[in-house]
Amino acid sequence: MENSLHYRPTQAIVDLEAIRANVRNLKEYLGSETSVIAVVKADGYGHGEVEVARAAFEAGAEMVSVATPDEAVRLRVAGISGDILVMGPSPLLFAEKAAELRIMLTVSSAEWLQSALETTGSFVQQLKIHVKLDTGMGRIGIRDACELQSLVSAINNSNQVLLDGIFTHFACADEESPEVTKEQFSMFIELVKTLPEKPRLVHASNSAATLLYPEYALDAVRFGIGLYGIAPSEYVGGKLPFGLEKSFRFESELAFVKLLEMGRRISYGGTYETSGPEWIGTIPVGYADGLRRGLRGQEVLIGGERMPIVGTICMDQCMVKLSREMSVGEKVVLIGRQGGEEITMEEWAERLDTIPYEIAVSITKRVPRIYTGVDGQYV
Repeated sequence: MENSLHYRPTQAIVDLEAIRANVRNLKEYLGSETSVIAVVKADGYGHGEVEVARAAFEAGAEMVSVATPDEAVRLRVAGISGDILVMGPSPLLFAEKAAELRIMLTVSSAEWLQSALETTGSFVQQLKIHVKLDTGMGRIGIRDACELQSLVSAINNSNQVLLDGIFTHFACADEESPEVTKEQFSMFIELVKTLPEKPRLVHASNSAATLLYPEYALDAVRFGIGLYGIAPSEYVGGKLPFGLEKSFRFESELAFVKLLEMGRRISYGGTYETSGPEWIGTIPVGYADGLRRGLRGQEVLIGGERMPIVGTICMDQCMVKLSREMSVGEKVVLIGRQGGEEITMEEWAERLDTIPYEIAVSITKRVPRIYTGVDGQYV
């Protein structure tokens, strides 16, 4: 079914059944004793926070997590009723709203909690919190047992707050050497042991640790990049305990085709010159859509063939050297599979000297997300 709401052919197709499959496969791999926290921060890694959250819950995820208060509020407003955890810092004034909306907050110091309680006075209902421990990431979190005991005392002295969980974040779990992760896990467990009572959820594993070290799964795992069918690193990709189903396809179509003679220059600065008669196609996608200028020379798929982007990538358009005469309207795949060929986010990331996470979140809002469900129909 054609999507009548968007006239520009540049779009991203998000396969929600792939999201569901990744959650189901993970749950089967981990077993029933470990909960899945689906990470939908940064607009669901660019896939769509609300749609991904719904799909994850449908597949059996017990919770979703985000990075910011605003992300959590958007999910609630959109009708997501399941557990939501804000993993990043929250301003003091958000504590009251979080309690009202049943949004769990991450707390990293006793001072923050005490200030939040003093600022608010009393909550409509108990505020559920997860305590963050810094075991080596160096970002936010409590670093020693004394700090932790101070926070636990503040929690126990208030009937406004419930300690629902405690967690840490691994800094090097996607690397070949397990030593840093092992040290972090050991430090985390030792700190957790100092608690007078274990909270409901103790969790440490991100996608990489979840896929490589099932022994670190504990009560829950946070499934982020893996949820979207992307391996956290090349090393992890070679060690997967089950296949990850890719959920994102970035496509457009040829908007203009021309035959140029030898010596004609292409785009700003004349950065490409034809070496003979060449068919050149124009695609209505550019760096304002997330096709970064550094991707000049990157190939796209047309008719199942790889063809290179030539000349400087413009804000809204780019040019491609075609292997032959082709028709306006021919489908172009920038990320995804066509015929026997596939272009991945990992391929883009390697060219740009970055990671696929950055590619996923850099496809801009100007590119409409079109969702397919179980039956493959547009929704």
